[in-house]
Amino acid sequence: MAPEPAPGKTMVPLVPALVMLGLVAGAHGDSKPVFIKVPEDQTGLSGGVASFVCQATGEPKPRITWMKKGKKVSSQRFEVIEFDDGAGSVLRIQPLRAQRDEAIYECTATNSLGEINTSAKLSVLEEEQLPSGFPSIDMGPQLKVVEKARTATMLCAAGGNPDPEISWFKDFLPVDPATSNGRIKQLRSGALQIESSEESDQGKYECVATNSKGTRYSAPANLYVRGPATWAQSPTGVSSLPSRLLSVCVCVCAQASIHDCV
Repeated sequence: MAPEPAPGKTMVPLVPALVMLGLVAGAHGDSKPVFIKVPEDQTGLSGGVASFVCQATGEPKPRITWMKKGKKVSSQRFEVIEFDDGAGSVLRIQPLRAQRDEAIYECTATNSLGEINTSAKLSVLEEEQLPSGFPSIDMGPQLKVVEKARTATMLCAAGGNPDPEISWFKDFLPVDPATSNGRIKQLRSGALQIESSEESDQGKYECVATNSKGTRYSAPANLYVRGPATWAQSPTGVSSLPSRLLSVCVCVCAQASIHDCV
């Protein structure tokens, strides 16, 4: 038999009360978007590259959109690359065109609880307009093939006044060594060192030099990660081949047979 309520008090049914508490707790888990990365003003070189990075957090996870002069960006030279399930986005413009691309670019993060905006300005200079001290890429990354689990180093050296800061992009997304558990490091020289290389490290790398005068991108270079080279089967008849032919038969690809050597 259910207990009688004390005088002056009202009994609240247990199940509806728990449901209400659950709804309140769920609502407390939601949050409006908050920026954790915002695009920065850039001065680029005509014919070069510009990338704006924008990322937000919130619950539900926000989506990023880009606007130029009040309209959604749309051009064959404009590419939007998403990461973090759409809560992060890179707006990449290549090749840059003076005057045509100079504008304020706006990043908007939206979820069901609201939207926030931030913006950055892009300036584009012709080669003859570059100020003294504009960054230069003295040595960019080169095509590299590394065996899986070995260390790969992508080189980069830049000049400028003031000394430029170097950052890296992989497949048009910014490289953040802090998220690699120490496996990926940017050396003091600017080079990117990748220890215990994995297949996920394979891709197209660019180094970027930035100072107060502007930003310059290196030419891209591919990094390939391959498994250790092995013979698919024991080669036959090798001993009968002249040594001068053996010296040019080099197996450079994983899981190759003798017929794949050139």
